[in-house]
Amino acid sequence: MTAPRAPIPHDGLKDEARTWFESLRDRICSAFERIEDEAGDVQTLPGRTRPGRFERQAWDRTNEDGTPGGGGVISLMRGRVFEKVGVNVSTVSGTFSPEFRTTIPGAVDDPRFFATGISLVAHMCSPLVPAAHFNTRMIITTQGWFGGGGDITPMFPDSAEAQADAALFHDGFRLACDRHDPAYYPRFKDWCDRYFFLPHRGEARGLGGIFYDRLDSGDMGADFAFTRDVGLAFLDSYPAIVRGRMAERWTPAQREAQLVRRGRYVEFNLIHDRGTLFGLKTGGNTEAILMSLPPEVRWP
Repeated sequence: MTAPRAPIPHDGLKDEARTWFESLRDRICSAFERIEDEAGDVQTLPGRTRPGRFERQAWDRTNEDGTPGGGGVISLMRGRVFEKVGVNVSTVSGTFSPEFRTTIPGAVDDPRFFATGISLVAHMCSPLVPAAHFNTRMIITTQGWFGGGGDITPMFPDSAEAQADAALFHDGFRLACDRHDPAYYPRFKDWCDRYFFLPHRGEARGLGGIFYDRLDSGDMGADFAFTRDVGLAFLDSYPAIVRGRMAERWTPAQREAQLVRRGRYVEFNLIHDRGTLFGLKTGGNTEAILMSLPPEVRWP
């Protein structure tokens, strides 16, 4: 029988954190469905005539020893504004594999873990509306911490429109960071710029945002409050960006450029993304993990 793990302060946040991530999921899904309702006669893809609605699919995870390992819910929508958007939540627990535990803080001495979080990726019908990624999470081993962030990926990053959208996106995260620590935004922006970079192409995936991991300031309540504010910042900024661009007309050439640029997204998520690796290494749901991949992409 495995000896009980010594409790840490973050253990007391398990239910509250899970509830927060699920409630944030519901608010984001509602906001995105309202955008679909508002779209009217927006230019869209063939066959996309009805406002999209999220469809949810629950999944369960079983540990290698046969014990329940938690699970999650995939929320997926295909609409006339959102070509494919997934908003997933999961709460899982188990034991890290021997080869993976050496990469996780606090897992070498005791490989048992608990993780709860939300993950979102939006790929848009219009090439003039930027794609976006967002996630926040809490992880517990013999240590506890928060992580997450969000980034924006315009299809034409050098355009004035893309720069304006990125500025709005960054401003939301900057305000959230400054409410907690003025050093957070420059630190986490730089972290995002370095993380969402494709070294084999020598280029950034998009126009950035913030990224943070292993946040344990010694005040878990403050860290949790910051993580909630990061989620609310995304909820405030990204729908506004979508509304500002979704009615603009686009051309077949712009659509082709969108599909090519999406290839960069695929390359990053399959080669470098930590969340993808974490999910696959811990026996997560494959469809939920690969939800981030776009529905159509080209490598000419």
